[in-house]
Amino acid sequence: MATRLGAEDYIYEELADWAKLPEGWSFKEVADVVVDSQDRVYVFNRGEHPMIIFEPDGSFVASWGENLFSRAHGVTVGPDGMLYCVDDGDHSIRKCTPDGEVLMTIGTPDEPAPAHSGQPFNRPTKVAFDPKTDELYISDGYGNARVHKYSPNGEHIFSWGEYGTDPGQFNLVHSVCTDSDGKVYIADRESHRVQIFDEGGRYLDQWNNLHRPCGLHIEDDLVYIGQVPTQLEVNADYPNIGGCVTIHDLNGHRLARLGDVWRGEGPGQFISPHGIAIDSHGDIYVGEVSWAAYGGKLSPPREVRSFRKLVKAH
Repeated sequence: MATRLGAEDYIYEELADWAKLPEGWSFKEVADVVVDSQDRVYVFNRGEHPMIIFEPDGSFVASWGENLFSRAHGVTVGPDGMLYCVDDGDHSIRKCTPDGEVLMTIGTPDEPAPAHSGQPFNRPTKVAFDPKTDELYISDGYGNARVHKYSPNGEHIFSWGEYGTDPGQFNLVHSVCTDSDGKVYIADRESHRVQIFDEGGRYLDQWNNLHRPCGLHIEDDLVYIGQVPTQLEVNADYPNIGGCVTIHDLNGHRLARLGDVWRGEGPGQFISPHGIAIDSHGDIYVGEVSWAAYGGKLSPPREVRSFRKLVKAH
């Protein structure tokens, strides 16, 4: 066990080296993570083995996705138990079985829509589901300022969003999730906010005072937000600027902040929390794009920690 994180009712202990990778393997960096109904953990990463699966105790199960994905970004467990894997490198979404069989592809791999066209897809980022209809919301993403709604069989229904900083506009649509009522939450990363919409794409609300929200996950009416540090030199050495995971209620009230005031490699510190999942015990899994944000910029470059499990203290 390692450093305790959090405050009051939200105290977690960091498990050191929970994920037991085969010898010689590495994640390089972890874009996202999900947990299935058996608490198996699927780590979507940018190393040589894009999807690596672990048992609840951290033991290695299998890997898949080699020679399939261009650049892992988001993964979501659908209501059918399948994995919806978003590849922003080849502009597609693949519906896969838990053992890696591709059942459906939304978008044409390596054939992006024109940048800023609003047409799907140009570097999409994440999938979420309408809890009432099983329809898909796809955030799109780096090359667009749109959210697209699709039927469960992959047919486009409608889209919304445009560039800007006003309510309902987007400045990098980085992630999407839904609550039990079907409200749609968007991590509007470079506007430092989460925006909330109804199932028809109508703006409802926004939560401000976040720093570059990347990871976004809702579980049992709690909202988990991974906030990443600045990319600017001018405030690169500021404390309390990203590099944390925050927990909120559905009204946006912050209940806890996990992580040191400084980003870093030490126990209790985050570098760039990009993907979040919660298991049936309330434990948190955090994937970090630590190579792109930090390790790849060192001299010489080196891989740094990009995945961890936080166990809820009792």
